[in-house]
Amino acid sequence: MSGAMAGLATAFFNSSLPAATVNSLKPFYIPPDATPLDPGPGLAIRTKVRSSQTNMQYSCVDVAVAPKTMGPAPHVHEALDELMYVYEGTISILVGKEVHHVQAGGWHFRPRGIVHTFWNGTDKVARSIDMYFNQNFEDFLEELFFQVLPGMQTGRLTPQEGVARMKALDKKFGITTFDDQRKPIMDQYGLK
Repeated sequence: MSGAMAGLATAFFNSSLPAATVNSLKPFYIPPDATPLDPGPGLAIRTKVRSSQTNMQYSCVDVAVAPKTMGPAPHVHEALDELMYVYEGTISILVGKEVHHVQAGGWHFRPRGIVHTFWNGTDKVARSIDMYFNQNFEDFLEELFFQVLPGMQTGRLTPQEGVARMKALDKKFGITTFDDQRKPIMDQYGLK
């Protein structure tokens, strides 16, 4: 699975890079993880490939989503394209007004400029690899998941400080978030 994804990613970004850039890429190996990523009560990420390893062309994270759990609020990226490979369970993805239920073994591509979100509407954990093109999006996710959200949960950040940090992250990474669209999805699909 990992080899196929790495090959797909390499073909995707190498086809449009100048030869000098391609030649400056260095090989790397990512050993298999023995322990599946635990989503805890919600959603968890683990960075697999950093954009710094691919001259800022590609990065990816392992994602685990707990049962009946909503992902991020619907949002749109200015410059980022996303490709998801679901390897366990089913992840539902809203793109525009259309919902796709991507089962294990399925792929879903979300190009920039289209409002989207995802969730796990099933009673089992869902896991995927999310691949990001043209932006160091793992930096966004790591700051959000490992600094901002824990800071809000532990009280190190006030709700106002947390919201301000999230808005600054959105601005820095060219994201427009539609927070008002999150609750209707959660209500419709019975999500937490």
